[in-house]
Amino acid sequence: MADFGRELLACAVEGTEGNPLRHVADLPPQQGRPQAWPQWAHPDVVRAFAGRGIEALWSHQLAAADLAHDGRHVVVSTGTASGKSLAYQLPILTELKANSRARMLYLSPTKALGHDQLRNAIALTEAVPLTDVAPSSYDGDSPADVRRFARERSRWIFSNPDMIHLSMLRNHARWAVFLRNLRFIVIDECHYYRGIFGSNVAMVLRRLLRLCERYSSTPTVIFASATTASPAETAAELIGQTVTEVTDDGSPHGARTVALWEPPLLADLVGENGAPVRRSAGAEAARVMADLIAEGARTLTFVRSRRGAELTALGARARLAEIAPDIAERVASYRAGYLAEDRRTLERALAEGELRGMATTNALELGVDIAGLDAVVLAGFPGTVTSFWQQAGRSGRRGQSALVVLIARDDPLDTYLVHHPAALLDKPIERVVIDPTNPYVLGPQLLCAANELPLTDAEVRRWNAEAVAETLIDDGLLRKRAGGYFPTPGVDPHPAVDIRGSSGGQIAILEAGTGRMLGSAGVGQAPASVHPGAVYLHQGESYVVDSLDFEDGVAFVHAEDPGYTTFARELTDIVVTGEGERKTFGEVTIGLVPVCVTNTVVGYLRRTLTGEVIDFVELDMPTRNLDTMAVMCTITPEALQHNGLDMLRVPGALHAAEHAAIGLLPLVASCDRGDIGGVSTAVGPVQGLPSIFVYDGYPGGAGFADRGFRRIGTWWSATAAAIDACECATGCPSCVQSPKCGNGNDPLDKDGAVNVLRLVLDEVAGRVS
Repeated sequence: MADFGRELLACAVEGTEGNPLRHVADLPPQQGRPQAWPQWAHPDVVRAFAGRGIEALWSHQLAAADLAHDGRHVVVSTGTASGKSLAYQLPILTELKANSRARMLYLSPTKALGHDQLRNAIALTEAVPLTDVAPSSYDGDSPADVRRFARERSRWIFSNPDMIHLSMLRNHARWAVFLRNLRFIVIDECHYYRGIFGSNVAMVLRRLLRLCERYSSTPTVIFASATTASPAETAAELIGQTVTEVTDDGSPHGARTVALWEPPLLADLVGENGAPVRRSAGAEAARVMADLIAEGARTLTFVRSRRGAELTALGARARLAEIAPDIAERVASYRAGYLAEDRRTLERALAEGELRGMATTNALELGVDIAGLDAVVLAGFPGTVTSFWQQAGRSGRRGQSALVVLIARDDPLDTYLVHHPAALLDKPIERVVIDPTNPYVLGPQLLCAANELPLTDAEVRRWNAEAVAETLIDDGLLRKRAGGYFPTPGVDPHPAVDIRGSSGGQIAILEAGTGRMLGSAGVGQAPASVHPGAVYLHQGESYVVDSLDFEDGVAFVHAEDPGYTTFARELTDIVVTGEGERKTFGEVTIGLVPVCVTNTVVGYLRRTLTGEVIDFVELDMPTRNLDTMAVMCTITPEALQHNGLDMLRVPGALHAAEHAAIGLLPLVASCDRGDIGGVSTAVGPVQGLPSIFVYDGYPGGAGFADRGFRRIGTWWSATAAAIDACECATGCPSCVQSPKCGNGNDPLDKDGAVNVLRLVLDEVAGRVS
């Protein structure tokens, strides 16, 4: 079966310069393991599923449904198209049929996914039939009368954590009937809840369960997640209770050929400091896509932006006009900004073969059932192994064999993965990271909880919030009484808490002329992401920032596609503010320590889409201070000299190692490169020792540095391997150059970086993994 994927791959490789393939793996097909319907399932519900062609359950569906039916919190973490939805639909529909008062709540991270699941629920309740359930959406787009109907009449509500925080919990007395009868809560795609967003969602869910207890209900929580490391631990952190995991996927899968592809270095193009530049992943993907389509393969290509989707589709059509002109127009782009009916038309055209290829943003990564594709091309690693498999899973979704091609971008993590396929193809090692105890998250959430219902001493202890509560009392925001913790009258904290952003305030991003709000950025991230002149992407659409006003909390942008990208350049200093957790191994000390980071954006680099540097534009931006957590590594000068690094080479070696380590942290912690920062110095803040720091870019930390500290052996081994694998001579964006470097990527010592990393790994000697 893998021969089909291999044949397609041979066609894609034919005619390329050199050999771009770094690894090819044939993943065998898997037979499904069907199971009979459980005896507790209502016959009408079973008949409704049979009417949709579902005659039996897969083993993981039965395992998860049984646990949920028994009242045990469960997370089902299996592959794309494995039927996770049925695992929660079966117990929910059965309970709705048996109990006329039962209520259900479904939560998703995106409105599009929630609406897709709502459509399924409506169809299922009609098929059962369940005439009094009235599945309804309750989100920011719902009109007031629809929200009122959902609250008063619906027994199955589809919403998101934002609305639970801002509406349901804040006005819980109006939701008393719903909360009193709530039986199941579904947390779909729970791997999306990470970092500050995930930490806030964890507190929202704990507040929700607390109020359910107040109204004498104990709902069972069912989590659905893509394949990731430690799903039960992640789910348990979200609700603060024990969760059982189901990870053995019993659904059938066709054979897949997975190809890891590295574009060549371009001889006629140089980047910063004369560094080589690779052919862009987007251009390579357009060519590969066209060649696959010409061979008859229905192909989906994932790119990072709407503009990228449009350009990739255009590039594929242009190549097809040369090699297969009769099908050149059967390629389209797909993105979240299209109207729902336009998206459905495109999905249907691809599924039915009217379209032969589509370039898309991650809008098609989850929630939409696109089946029967022959090939998926990824223009760059999507950030996490979980997202890689979500996107790859769009191929071969009806059980047939398929091809998956990952084309590496100019990035250290992409470089590592194409040269070390086990990190991608074996069991994932990245972990969804949250930290609900971050005082910058916990403080505002504690105020919201107290405002909803006075907090007891036991609840404050359960949330590890004693110190935060005392601070809030000292600030006059909470009052301690014999009955617990009470809010200060007249203050509603809910509107000030943006669960998707960092604490410390938000910058509203508005379109000049219309005043339309496009999004927001945390005050801490705004200088680097929405500085004047920055190219800002909103749902893949390109804008240029006109102004940034911290006092008014607003950035104005206008729609423009300038044909280049921007990268903020930052100067950073760091001070260690506490002991934290430290471990010394001979000449090396590693630690997880509180730090104060002083950061100034000094300008931005403009680059063409091929990677060529246009110029550097200076900026006059305010300096900001960030109290956060960092991984720290100090090394004695004697150890560096003993390992062949004289003091003249130390700054460049530490600097290059720091850049590469930032690029590789997402391998073990589910973060984006923009979530973290770094500092290296030959004379550091701890005893003047040579030091490397990688820190969380959020007040109080987001848990990413903590994860890096716990897995420093895996993390830094991968970092050294990524640098080694890059074929450039002295350093490039694929290994040790950083687009954010305030020093213009100078000095950098590529060989010295590998020397530093391996010195540390040898000293640690596997005692921290």
